[in-house]
Amino acid sequence: MAKLYFYYASMNAGKSSTLLQADFNYRERGMRTMLWTAQLDTRSEGRVKSRIGLEADAHRYAPDTDLWTAVTAAHRAEPIDCVLIDEAQFLTRQQVWQCARLADEAGLPVVCYGLRTDFQGELFPGSAALLGIADKLVELKGVCHCGRKATMNLRVDASGAAVKEGAQTEVGGNDRYVALCRKHFSEALGHTR
Repeated sequence: MAKLYFYYASMNAGKSSTLLQADFNYRERGMRTMLWTAQLDTRSEGRVKSRIGLEADAHRYAPDTDLWTAVTAAHRAEPIDCVLIDEAQFLTRQQVWQCARLADEAGLPVVCYGLRTDFQGELFPGSAALLGIADKLVELKGVCHCGRKATMNLRVDASGAAVKEGAQTEVGGNDRYVALCRKHFSEALGHTR
């Protein structure tokens, strides 16, 4: 029975490289995958890219993309063995339910990779829906500068100072975000205990 998976972590924990390794494993065995990434992430240019240099072509989804229709049409044309979605925090709630339907009705495993929380410690809508309905949740481990598990994503400005307010989504990499443990995240934002 196919399942809906959610692999989540802080920034720089290896989500994209784990996705690309899974893609390689399927393809090495002669199986066909379908990769997706968020259109919102303009850095990717239609590719899943990892910090360690691995990358692969991917379809791009926007908030209005009907994943059920797109994937089932491709699956009818040439059978797909697994759907892999990067930047899954940007999925809408409806798209997460479409992913569940792909697993439940089309019999396709759907493996999503994304951030759990934003720069203020709030759940992304796509992540919240995945945490609620995925068959399997897997936390990938990132590391804070202190050696503890990094679970938070601190947004920083050009000088490296913590950003406390702003839009939930701002695309960026190491220049805009730092993965931290909760203690150092709270200290950086000046949260009192």
